[in-house]
Amino acid sequence: MDKGRCMRCKKQVEIKDSENYTMKNGMMALKGKCVHCGTKVFRIMGKA
Repeated sequence: MDKGRCMRCKKQVEIKDSENYTMKNGMMALKGKCVHCGTKVFRIMGKA
């Protein structure tokens, strides 16, 4: 699974229900939820 930083847990967590997302500037990102608290987690991956 992919990992991202949860702002509520203040640590690196696995991203549940992750989906690829393309931002307006063309960079790829992952959106999903924290497995511990359910908060939205967003991770920027870089250029496609």
